[in-house]
Amino acid sequence: MNNMKEDITRMQQLVGEAFSATGTLAALADSGSPEKLQKALEEASGTFERSALELRRLCEKHAPGAGGYGKRPVLPRMETAGFVERFGCGWLHIQLNTLLPHCRYQPSEWLSDTIRRLLDDFEASGREPPFFQRALLVIEEHCGVEGRHIFDQDNKGWKAVSNAIKGRLVPDDDQFTLALAMLSERSELNVCHITLLDVAETSDFFAARSSHSSAAAFYGGGWG
Repeated sequence: MNNMKEDITRMQQLVGEAFSATGTLAALADSGSPEKLQKALEEASGTFERSALELRRLCEKHAPGAGGYGKRPVLPRMETAGFVERFGCGWLHIQLNTLLPHCRYQPSEWLSDTIRRLLDDFEASGREPPFFQRALLVIEEHCGVEGRHIFDQDNKGWKAVSNAIKGRLVPDDDQFTLALAMLSERSELNVCHITLLDVAETSDFFAARSSHSSAAAFYGGGWG
């Protein structure tokens, strides 16, 4: 029990840091310095991410078992983060039900953690993910957010994706192991499609992708 109290105290500290970060944002809101505001936004995001990841860890460490306290029914699982599937020629598809974060100043911890957890769930269901010695990573965003032109590709948090799959789906990569393609499409949806395939099948992937009227049809199962 003391161990749990220590963990909760740590959780309270993290939440306090997150609250303090919002105060910094409020102070900078009228500063007229976009660079300082952007950095403060990412630092605030990082504090909230650390709080969320710590809460995930506490749930796993102190969970009282199936059914929860008082043996109440387990709530139905919600695919709020995304899902993993195999499709096409054995390619791996990860859908994130959000857009890539802006990571100009620091990496996104929650994104790497979420992808690892989605892969854990995929394996726990009895399905085996592929392992590619040389792979192409295709990241395609469907975005309906107006004014998101500031999120140019080099500022997006795509490195969190490659970090999450190193050593698990591909070897710990060098410049010859993992190739990267970044795509975007205007859409009413705000989702991110991540596909990993053997680099030798690059032409097959893009031929299949271009044969569909829209990316939504392609990733929605139209390739079958």
